[in-house]
Amino acid sequence: MKEKLTVKQYLLVSTLLFGMFFGAGNLIVPPMTGKMAGSNVWLTMVFFCVTAVVLPVMGVIAVAKSGGLKNLAARVDGKFAAVFTAAIYLSIGPALGIPRAGSVPFEMAIKPYLPAALTDLPGLSARLPLLVYTLIFFGVAYWLSLTPSKLVERMGKVITPALLTLMAVLFIVSLSKGMPQLGQPLSEDYSAHPSLTGFIDGYMTMDTIAALNFGLVVSMVIQGLHIKDEKKMVSTTIKAGTLSGVLLAVIYFLLAYLGASSAGMFADTENGAQILGRVSMHLLGTGGTLLQGAIFTLACLTTCVGLITSSGKYFTTLSTKLSYKSWVTIWTVLSFIFANIGLNAILSYNVTLLFVLYPVSIVLILLALTDRFVESNPLIYRATIYTTLVISAVESLDKVLGVKLPVLQSVFSQLPLYDRQLSWVLPAVIALTVTFSLKLVGVGSRVREQERL
Repeated sequence: MKEKLTVKQYLLVSTLLFGMFFGAGNLIVPPMTGKMAGSNVWLTMVFFCVTAVVLPVMGVIAVAKSGGLKNLAARVDGKFAAVFTAAIYLSIGPALGIPRAGSVPFEMAIKPYLPAALTDLPGLSARLPLLVYTLIFFGVAYWLSLTPSKLVERMGKVITPALLTLMAVLFIVSLSKGMPQLGQPLSEDYSAHPSLTGFIDGYMTMDTIAALNFGLVVSMVIQGLHIKDEKKMVSTTIKAGTLSGVLLAVIYFLLAYLGASSAGMFADTENGAQILGRVSMHLLGTGGTLLQGAIFTLACLTTCVGLITSSGKYFTTLSTKLSYKSWVTIWTVLSFIFANIGLNAILSYNVTLLFVLYPVSIVLILLALTDRFVESNPLIYRATIYTTLVISAVESLDKVLGVKLPVLQSVFSQLPLYDRQLSWVLPAVIALTVTFSLKLVGVGSRVREQERL
């Protein structure tokens, strides 16, 4: 049994984790945040990284320390653990994350530059380019996912370094040619409240949910490198997670700078993909278009493989009738189908589910990382988690689906940050404070003893 990884192995695990986190959304959001923030980009991005880097890394660590997501969720109760864990793996995996990983790079970075002869085909023929692209994309993702023991070798050594190299080319060229000076913030939010706005922009990447999925893959990879002792696995995860987080933060700052410095030149851009496309074309001509397409494809491929692998591994633990290979095949085929014909039909419902699960995931992670004080107290976990769950569910039904629950919404809409979909924060803090106070007088312990009886 090994005591610790070599420096090279730490780097490989860190780049693997970075690659799994860094998908299309991570490419798109920072440039747009930078454009809107203007001269306030640096302060905005510091707080962006709190929710887009620190929380996801903490999520991976929390899963490692708890011995898996289901064990972590079981601190609330058994039924919650079963439903929450399955919902996490399905919502961020085959129901949304995996299909979008295949379709987004095509829509954002490939389709806009295809000749009209391919995009203006009649009827279903117009979908042929997407079909061909996703067939190749998911074929490669399937091959990579079939042998998780080789993820470090293939993704950590080859694919993620290739992605980082391509991005380095873009950054080096942009910095060497000198982009224009940063302008003024383009909205009141970024001008008056850059810290809060950056925090919320980072929150909207939803990488914390992905972290709960990827924690399983990271633990599996570290075990494959012959680290078996639980404490050593956790310490290894912390070190690798921290390094990947630093890398994420550096990339986010550079992407935001591209958005902020190009705002005057490309004022009509409406999203991060357009910003990267215009900047790439401006700096590198036709080669910039190819560079953008390659960056989007590789970024989404690494995320896709991480999601397929984690979903396959988890569902293998639920049923001995289907092998890991069978689950990987099922999720890949379904994702390929959704990416081509069925994603929009389920998108609004799944986004609603994600907005419900996301706050719960954050609270669960924070409780797990403070468990030395909380001591897995069931009263604390249940009160804090279910308070967050109810408020985020009502808020998401209203904001995403337009479903009205007048009595509850009239109450919850009075909470701070309701318009930012963060109204759950204050009630969660109150629930935690009250139940922690009760724990100090032994109430939570009595709940645990009654359950054992």
